[in-house]
Amino acid sequence: MDFDDTPAEAAFRAQARAFLQAHAPHDRNGGTGRHTRACATEEMTARAREWQAVKAAHGFAALAWPRRWGGREASAIEQVIYLDEEARHDVPHGVYDVTVGMCIPTLLAYGSEAQLARHVPPALRGEEMWCQLFSEPGAGSDVAGLRTRARRDGDGWRVDGHKIWTSRAHLARFGLLIARTDPDVPKQAGLTAFFIDMQSPGVLVRPIQQASGDRSFGEVFLSDVRVPDSQRLGAVGGGWGVTLTALSHARLAVSNVFRPDVGDLRTLCTATSGANGRKLLADPAARRRLAELHVRTEGVRHTRKRVMTALSRGQAPGPEADVCKAVTPQLLQDSVDFVLDLLGAGGAVMDASLAPESGWLQQAFLDAPSKRVGGGTDEIVRNVIAERVLGLPGDMQADQDIPFSRIPTMAQR
Repeated sequence: MDFDDTPAEAAFRAQARAFLQAHAPHDRNGGTGRHTRACATEEMTARAREWQAVKAAHGFAALAWPRRWGGREASAIEQVIYLDEEARHDVPHGVYDVTVGMCIPTLLAYGSEAQLARHVPPALRGEEMWCQLFSEPGAGSDVAGLRTRARRDGDGWRVDGHKIWTSRAHLARFGLLIARTDPDVPKQAGLTAFFIDMQSPGVLVRPIQQASGDRSFGEVFLSDVRVPDSQRLGAVGGGWGVTLTALSHARLAVSNVFRPDVGDLRTLCTATSGANGRKLLADPAARRRLAELHVRTEGVRHTRKRVMTALSRGQAPGPEADVCKAVTPQLLQDSVDFVLDLLGAGGAVMDASLAPESGWLQQAFLDAPSKRVGGGTDEIVRNVIAERVLGLPGDMQADQDIPFSRIPTMAQR
């Protein structure tokens, strides 16, 4: 494991730092999370749009994209380096991840020159947002089981279906859609990819109110939506390959930094007094929990270093990336549980004008469970580790080779 940047990586890090120091306010709290969550408020969206435009003007908005479309053709390790540096500044994070990290790279792989000229520049500058229309109420982890139908209609298609947990659907101008075009072949073979105008007649977006108060997810109802065949991506029946392309472009999981972290907990213990008037940092029970979380945090940090070492050498990350994804959400959950214990009755106050630390810690507590679902549920990640790392037998897939129309449903039982 190599802890040092190569000369080329050090030079890129210096460029990123110079750009961020010149254009991004340094987070007075030491990093991301406190004021920069990827929520869907109008204020945060406006800030994210402005920040995306600044990054685009200086070549940092889409590092992995081809240079002709405003990118740098950056390596995976350079993307991680930039995200680590950006995490130290008080700028919006995550709002354009689906647009820049998944949808447009997929369009670059499958779209025509005219489509790229129309859609790539405004997406790069943050003027148009995209969403990913994959998950459905009955097809989340098993996305190939989706039931949204696209039927031929002259020189186009008619789409009917229901998508859910679509990030920022109500803000998106376009959506990357996977729909079933042939139910009489095995489920993965009957899918086709399209991109759709989210303002088309028949598209209804309903934001989902989350426990945290955010409305960043939505459900999308598609009722007889007309989609030109020119907006099909890839071959008819080739949607599963497009899906894999989109997922392969997803933001590297190793770059995710969640808050509160152990530094926030130490600061809170130092600033907060217990019932006896002594600072909590002097309390043996608090120190024991803080030490336990610190050890787990260091384990994750060093595991991420292994991933970064592989990326630096031009290698694909090994099982360490999956291990980080399996461990980090539970570490965050335990950290916010500890925070609420430290805050006592103050932890129940959500009003930002009255709550300790303006309520961001309470918000983090409500957000934490979602990290165990987004990007792959705990169960899916453990299955991946079991099958690909430990070599254990895979789950049975009884529906793998039979036509989708013959797969039993709950309604048929």
